Amino acid sequence: MERIPVTHAGSLIRPAELLSFLSAIDQGKAFDSADYRAALSRAVADVVAKQVETGIDVIDDGEMGKSTWITYLYERTTGLESRPVEGGFASIMPASRDRQHFPGAYAELDSLDERAARASTSLGADGDLGRPGAADPEEGDGPGGASEWVCTGPMTYDKTALGRDIANFKAALDAAGKAHSEAFLPVVAPASAYWLKNEYYPSDEEFVYALADALHEEYKGITDAGLLLQVDDAVLMHEADTMLSKGQSWEDYRRWAQLRVDALNHALRGLPEEQIRYHICFGSWHGPHAYDPPLRDSVDLVLQVRAKYYLMEQANPRHEHEWAIWEDVTLPADKVLVPGVVTHHTNVVEHPELVAQRLVRLANVVGRDRVMGGTDCGFAQGAFVHRVHEEIQWAKLASLVEGARIASRELWGVKAEA
Repeated sequence: MERIPVTHAGSLIRPAELLSFLSAIDQGKAFDSADYRAALSRAVADVVAKQVETGIDVIDDGEMGKSTWITYLYERTTGLESRPVEGGFASIMPASRDRQHFPGAYAELDSLDERAARASTSLGADGDLGRPGAADPEEGDGPGGASEWVCTGPMTYDKTALGRDIANFKAALDAAGKAHSEAFLPVVAPASAYWLKNEYYPSDEEFVYALADALHEEYKGITDAGLLLQVDDAVLMHEADTMLSKGQSWEDYRRWAQLRVDALNHALRGLPEEQIRYHICFGSWHGPHAYDPPLRDSVDLVLQVRAKYYLMEQANPRHEHEWAIWEDVTLPADKVLVPGVVTHHTNVVEHPELVAQRLVRLANVVGRDRVMGGTDCGFAQGAFVHRVHEEIQWAKLASLVEGARIASRELWGVKAEA
């Protein structure tokens, strides 16, 4: 391929019809399961068609079949239970120096999240949600309020929902004329068990590896289906700030992270590296992020993961400069970088020329055949968590596509027009 292909980080905004069912599920209200399955199938078909129409090369199902990027796993794994938490969102937020240094800003953000969560429990006259609520561990566990998940027994993975998602996705891909090898499904990494309390396994290591064994079943189910597997690891980087805020050392963090990278490779055992994408971010929520750890200090952990593609935040203002680390960090042979060149952190739609500049400067360092265009993170971390408006989501993706075309013409010349 003599051009820079484009993709994105996974989670896309769910349509109103699907949200109405998800709201009913979260609130324990009655709903027609056949109608829900039909709505889910339509949502996947629509989001696949829209991605193809926009010109995205490697697409996904938008995570339409999941409530959030993380708690979907808890819903599909035995040995886990959900418990309500007193005190609202702030009580389940991970500690951080960001929160310590910007208490007023985070108090306001938490308040907005709580009000949004309450508003999302009521459907408007048109069937849409009043406002997106909180449905991820960073901001609560659903429109009804905050909760925590606890491991109380042996963990095993139930493939029922995964089979449904794969079937819906493949049907949509076939209808859109898209090859299965050009499509991915996002999943969580073992480090995401950060929000899962262990009350069953004798040690932290046994707990993390048991989760990795459960995840292996999910991972293998996706690659066996001929799809690309994307592992989302939002916690690996952010935990450094959490541990340092508690007075722990960088060495403590490195030990914590190394265990989880090793467990991830255990979960990926036997799977083809060319089908694996590894996505990292720094927690991804809207906030200062002034104390995110530098990528340079932990990029060696990232490169240990058995994957061909590495996706990372490099469009938002806190991390854009980090493209330059590849001037002296060697990217292993046959690996591909997928930097975020548009971000979910702002409502501003990036100009295609800026997108092209971001791609060209990295391609000039690591090679034009070793770069794809991507996004910093998902545009909806959960069904009820929208980082931007849906109109802006698609405008950003269109700008990504156009920017990659401009970059390709600069890097390949006229041949890139083909």
